[in-house]
Amino acid sequence: MTMPIPGSEAFSSRPVDPDELARSLPSSLKVHTVTQEQVDALDPLTYEVIRHRLWSVTDEMGEALKRMSGSPIVTDANDFDFAISDELGQEVQVGLYNTMLVGAVDLAIYWTLRHRAENPGIEAGDMFLTNDPWVGGGLHQNDVMVYQPVFHEGRLFAWTSAIAHQPDLGGVGLGSFSPAAQDVFSESLPTPPVKVVRGGQLQRDVADLWVRRSRVPMLIGLDLRAKIGANNVGGERLHALIAQYGADTVKAVMKRMMSDAEHRLRGKLVGIPDGSWTATGYQDQSHEGDRGLHKITVTTTKTGDHLTFDFTGTDPQAGVINCTYAGMRGGVMLALLPILANDIPWSAGGLMRCFDLVTEEGTLNNATFPAAVGRGPIGPAWLTGSLIAECLSQMLDRDLELGRNVQATCCGTWDTAVIAGLDERGEQPAPFLSIMMEPMAGGYGARPHADGMDTGGLFCIPMGRVPDVEMTEFLYPLLTLWRREEPDSGGPGRQRGGLGASIAFTPHGTSIPMGLVLASAGKAVAQNAGLSGGHPGNSGLDVVARQSRVAEILASGRLPSSLAEVSDTLEPGQNYASSHLAPGEVFSMTWQGGGGYGDPLARDPEAVAGDVREEKITRAAAKDVYGVVLGEAGIDPGATAAARAQAKAARRDRSRVTGETRGKADGGTRRIDDNLVEVNGAIACAHCREVLGDSAEPGALALGVYDGPPTDAGPQITATAADYVDADVVFRQYSCPSCWTALSSAVVPADHPDLGTTLGRLTVTP
Repeated sequence: MTMPIPGSEAFSSRPVDPDELARSLPSSLKVHTVTQEQVDALDPLTYEVIRHRLWSVTDEMGEALKRMSGSPIVTDANDFDFAISDELGQEVQVGLYNTMLVGAVDLAIYWTLRHRAENPGIEAGDMFLTNDPWVGGGLHQNDVMVYQPVFHEGRLFAWTSAIAHQPDLGGVGLGSFSPAAQDVFSESLPTPPVKVVRGGQLQRDVADLWVRRSRVPMLIGLDLRAKIGANNVGGERLHALIAQYGADTVKAVMKRMMSDAEHRLRGKLVGIPDGSWTATGYQDQSHEGDRGLHKITVTTTKTGDHLTFDFTGTDPQAGVINCTYAGMRGGVMLALLPILANDIPWSAGGLMRCFDLVTEEGTLNNATFPAAVGRGPIGPAWLTGSLIAECLSQMLDRDLELGRNVQATCCGTWDTAVIAGLDERGEQPAPFLSIMMEPMAGGYGARPHADGMDTGGLFCIPMGRVPDVEMTEFLYPLLTLWRREEPDSGGPGRQRGGLGASIAFTPHGTSIPMGLVLASAGKAVAQNAGLSGGHPGNSGLDVVARQSRVAEILASGRLPSSLAEVSDTLEPGQNYASSHLAPGEVFSMTWQGGGGYGDPLARDPEAVAGDVREEKITRAAAKDVYGVVLGEAGIDPGATAAARAQAKAARRDRSRVTGETRGKADGGTRRIDDNLVEVNGAIACAHCREVLGDSAEPGALALGVYDGPPTDAGPQITATAADYVDADVVFRQYSCPSCWTALSSAVVPADHPDLGTTLGRLTVTP
């Protein structure tokens, strides 16, 4: 573990008590507040009108940024977000873009109030800039936040903020991703909050200092001005709202919005049985050359109207796969907003009052300075969110109505590929750098009542978009050979996970090799887990085709459709690697689909047949994974029944049984998930009612347990774990030892925690 540098603690974000923060502000900084009586006195109509006006302000800020930015990350992919915060930084209204950023905005404002209020001061017309993940605002250095205090009659009234991912801010690696980094000094320089606008004027010395660091300074300079413009729009609209309704009324609405969000979430939690849920996930490799697995684990405990997320036991920080406290908090919000607050206005300042974080410093998702954190939001923060989503889904699955929000893990991670080189298509050769944004089309996880959306997007960016291929080819010297959904990439289940996709391209319009930086996970161990027996989605796979035949194929007037057609020399890309792509070579990246829900053998045969017709799964998968036999006339009912019976018999024959069953349950049941119920304080199979154990005795369940090769999960497992890690990776399946329904299916390390212990904690009922 890297030791912190003395003095670095001044730049660390911590939980903040807004009341304590308010008391600590210098007397020279006056703030605008209202009383609880003023909040309570709001009439419903005024409240709703102003609340929707505040919502529209963030939307208008987003449109302003998109119209001014020249970066496809913003204009095409929507990887940015906005917030309106109260005078102390609590988030009143956030945008529907990158929701991970919601967990970091307020931390940067808290820090600024503590450390910038007296020197250089916080005044009307100021704006601050930061990309320091330890301060907040963003989750790694490429997330850059510009934010402004909004004053009314000399008092601090609110804050507006705009954040977007920047394509490159310096450092050793292209796009500021350094696969070999061991500390932050190999990455882009973190910049604590600095005043970039003073009295309404851009500080040119600061702006020049900022853009000087980048390989694409024009884009960085334009995005800086776009964020300033977006904040100007937000400030103007807030002043207009205050002029129309009065400062006290607008502020009372802001406070009420946070309070309402808090009360609605607490009300939802009260109706859910108390309990604890544990989830553990892994990142393949920590840096270039590493072959280890690195664990993040969380226990989610719900007591009354409050949640606690305890990350104790997470592995120490390592390589580039770390995030700061802000990143961990962003991962929590990634899951909490769509799963628990999908029907609650996203007034994040109120929602965040409903949970606590327990975490050890110096770990993968609470890294101390000077850890490398360039992979933060798309590595450990993302995995943190996936694990929280798994816990919350298991919690909600006990309720039929709330269970409609249950969702297996989405695409699991972001597959990063950065390219850079020389564009020779114009009169003058020009350097270029791009992050391939195609993985925006990830597969959504399945739900108890519906399949996951195919290439539906990312869980953390509700408004995300996949770029236009034609625009990518216009901007960069590339020729796209294919971009398509991949059959069998969705996790098999009673409800199928949404499909992932792939893209292949070759250099076109450049005569020299372009640099290629890879950063990813989920190639050896699945990060797109299924639920309730559903299988994980596909493994990620990056491949460079060397010595390719692409030039000859194109010259013949054809477009290739497979890597095997292109080359006999296929080089799998490691999770973290610095490589190159020469003219005539082909790069293919396959990103991940969503996890499945429920036992695949319980899927409606008609749905399986429909998937085959629509090329969402192959005929081989229909038979081997779903047990559905298709003849020339359609489904063969007799052969399908026999195939499914044979598949369950195979589970029985290959599994070892832990513990002893207790006979058939008698009496009323209480749902746990698709396959399990509680009966008189015991856990039983929902299908055959066989009692598997006592919920008060963790680890004492009778289960059929199978460990086999990862490919036993299905044809979606295309990567070979041994190409990436040294650990033994298995397909682990737990089944009911009576009817052999799959209860849990995963691709995990052989030493992954036992499911029996997890299930025991899952079902503790007061």
